[in-house]
Amino acid sequence: MSTSPRIVAVFGATGTQGSSVVKALLADGTFVPRAITRNSSSERALKLKTLGAQVAQADLWDIDSLKQALSGVEAVYGVTDYYDPKNLAQGHNSEMLLGKNLIDAAKVTDIKYFIWSSLPHCTRVSNGKYANVYHFDNKANVDDYLQDSGLPHSILYTGWFSENLWNYNNLVPVPDSDRFELNVPRYDSQSPQYVTWIERDLGQCALALLKHYKDPESEVLSRTFYAVSAKLNYTQFASILQQALGKPVSFVSSTTTGMQELDDMYAFQSEFGLYPDTAIPDPRLINLGVKFHTMEEFSQEIKGKYV
Repeated sequence: MSTSPRIVAVFGATGTQGSSVVKALLADGTFVPRAITRNSSSERALKLKTLGAQVAQADLWDIDSLKQALSGVEAVYGVTDYYDPKNLAQGHNSEMLLGKNLIDAAKVTDIKYFIWSSLPHCTRVSNGKYANVYHFDNKANVDDYLQDSGLPHSILYTGWFSENLWNYNNLVPVPDSDRFELNVPRYDSQSPQYVTWIERDLGQCALALLKHYKDPESEVLSRTFYAVSAKLNYTQFASILQQALGKPVSFVSSTTTGMQELDDMYAFQSEFGLYPDTAIPDPRLINLGVKFHTMEEFSQEIKGKYV
């Protein structure tokens, strides 16, 4: 007798986070990922399809399209993109509205488990000092809505993406030299950063939660987990990168990114830390079978991008 597939809808599936989750699910085989995208015929969506994922088209602004995309789905990996031009055009609270739409659709379609990718509430944590980091606060506000929704869920916090080194040019060669600079604005050289190697570690965190959410002894439901690979300061990170690249790497902190919200985000992280009271890597995720990677492993693997 064939059993019906256990489908997990993955939002943001063509982005850094979602593609990590889709690939982890495909590699494991317990679940069938359904990649949810606004454009199911895009090159990235079609590539996921050739890898074995289902692909469905939906828009977080359109609840009916969400209900259709979630038909027959057991679980959801939910993430929103504040900087998507369509979302940004709807104002600072757009991401919160999208998260609520997704939760509402998940309730109507009887989703059994919901993972929400989130971040700390900067305004609350800083007691109002950093009140403009909307892409953090919006996600944290959705945490509250999810907890009140009655949906079986877990919240998965991420760190600073190690992929930012090339996606946002945080690691760049210094012109006319053999040196590199690790440039992160508004950051104290001794303040810790919480770093997630998204490609290698986020997907396996989501997979571990999905595989254990039905097991009461695992204590997965209604809890917050930290998908963070390493805690270190940027001076230490520069030293690790230097060892891998075989070229001098120095940490420099410029005064601005050119965007107030990002400046405040980095200043918040430098002053308060993302997860100061948390053991990193999260021992509960390790107990569930997650094997976090080190920044040494990361640096060795990506050095070909630079040398």
